[in-house]
Amino acid sequence: MKTDPRVTGSRAPGTANGGKTVPTVPPAPKADRRTTVDVTALLERGRTLATPVLRAAVDRLAPPMDTVAAYHFGWIDAQGKPADGDGGKAVRPALAVLSAEVTGAAPEIGVPGAVAVELVHNFSLLHDDLMDGDEQRRHRDTVWKVHGPAQAILVGDALFALANEVLLELGTVEAGRATRRLTKASRSLIDGQAQDISYEHRDRVSVEECLEMEGNKTGALLASASSIGAVLGGADERTADTLEKYGYHLGLAFQAVDDLLGIWGDPDATGKQTWSDLRQRKKSLPVVAALAAGGPASERLGEILAADAKTSDFANFSEEEFAARAALIEEAGGREWTADEASRQHTIAIEALDAVDMPDRVRAMFTALADFVVVRKR
Repeated sequence: MKTDPRVTGSRAPGTANGGKTVPTVPPAPKADRRTTVDVTALLERGRTLATPVLRAAVDRLAPPMDTVAAYHFGWIDAQGKPADGDGGKAVRPALAVLSAEVTGAAPEIGVPGAVAVELVHNFSLLHDDLMDGDEQRRHRDTVWKVHGPAQAILVGDALFALANEVLLELGTVEAGRATRRLTKASRSLIDGQAQDISYEHRDRVSVEECLEMEGNKTGALLASASSIGAVLGGADERTADTLEKYGYHLGLAFQAVDDLLGIWGDPDATGKQTWSDLRQRKKSLPVVAALAAGGPASERLGEILAADAKTSDFANFSEEEFAARAALIEEAGGREWTADEASRQHTIAIEALDAVDMPDRVRAMFTALADFVVVRKR
């Protein structure tokens, strides 16, 4: 199994903490990092700077792809009327424009990187929704359900191409460096999705395999977002690599929280069905950790999931049946272990910043974004 050099060892379920309750949120940042940051304003800054350029890029698409993409981004409704949809958390644009400030550049320098990362991210969402059969995203019907599978595939491909176009048309050496890094992250993202799909058809997946998949699927693109603005601002390779380490481990923390929300999240907040990851038979961290923990609940869960894999009536399971599976995952320790892993990855991400010389204000914003990722509810 390939090991990403940014990854440090992860504790297997049941091997740490002596059976004691572990924290579900990361410890407070060190005192010298505790500068008040308005995270909402920080996220909104990234969204405000990136959205006009993102809209201009999408407008280049040929009809009807431009309209389909606009629907996906929440700019119009299914009838083509202007809408004020939920455009997502905007963590990636916020990181991209923030990373430009590491070099002393204005945040606007990071905007092409922010847009490119958002285009790649949304390419993956369009394809993932179709492959996973997800009918809802951000409280609305997904693109494939409204406009059909063919349009979801085509628009996703178009967004991926646009991402490279937005960067390369800058025509600078830094743009070429940024494109290479984003392309590598994109390949990792696709690898992660392929692993995710293959794991759905396996009875067992190890914790290490799950973390590798999630590092590819989520960590790689957040790593790119965390460094791309700095690269466009002229950062050297060591600085870019270190910012990528921060983003990679932040991505693992982000995905661990996402895995918790995928089972126990409030549908009103997440915009997805109850027990959404269980309905898709995903081998997410809570499931994998519970299966690896041993004990009666773990063994019973393994028996049930093995039987589930053989049934043709899975889609018709009742809410109570999914709730029973979630209860076994929690009893076996999968929920607690995943929360602890989110906290651990958050700590690694924050500590990576110590190797980068940057203004205290910028460091505080990176820390605040990391804190937000771990305590979010959607």
